[in-house]
Amino acid sequence: MGKLVLTSFVTLDGVYQAPGGPDEDTRGGFAHGGWSFPYGDDDFGRFMGGVFDQVGAFLLGRRTYDIFSAFWPKVTDPADPVAGKLNALPKYVVSRTLTDPAWEGTSVLRGGGGLVKEITALKENTDGELQVHGSGALAQSLFAQDLVDTVHLLTFPVVLGSGLRLFADGAVPTAFRHAGGRTTGAGVSVQTYELDGRPRYGTYELPENG
Repeated sequence: MGKLVLTSFVTLDGVYQAPGGPDEDTRGGFAHGGWSFPYGDDDFGRFMGGVFDQVGAFLLGRRTYDIFSAFWPKVTDPADPVAGKLNALPKYVVSRTLTDPAWEGTSVLRGGGGLVKEITALKENTDGELQVHGSGALAQSLFAQDLVDTVHLLTFPVVLGSGLRLFADGAVPTAFRHAGGRTTGAGVSVQTYELDGRPRYGTYELPENG
């Protein structure tokens, strides 16, 4: 069975909203869009290039799909490691309102009761990773259904104090196993985690005397 791999950018206080630009996502009056830009060094680029080397298909939320489809089809260099994959490989977007996607290779998943079955089938039939990039609301739904296998969590050294958070109140308690990590020259903590069931609990006790 294939793997569903999420790559998410978050701040130190867990915000995922609008990492790429000031107008990317202004919901709730969010005024900090573009917070990831100062940290996009060569280390960051190499890591992201390695992620895209493993992709077989993309699964995106509607907002991220709209952002990507407005930008990446205009990047026509086939040697670009990101644009080449995004423009050529299958893209599945979860939306109840998108009816006629213009980006070639796009299929729409309507959601509803059959979405888990559809995504499970995509994982099984994708040659390579089924990758989710950004798509915070979709990511939260995937976590709630235990559909995420691997998370690349990139934590940027900035606190914003407001904005939508990836792991918000009400998230399903979930344990992960650390599978590797590094820190970029600009200070981004890049950590990879594998899903590992539910949290396990215990208590610290004083050792018995004697």
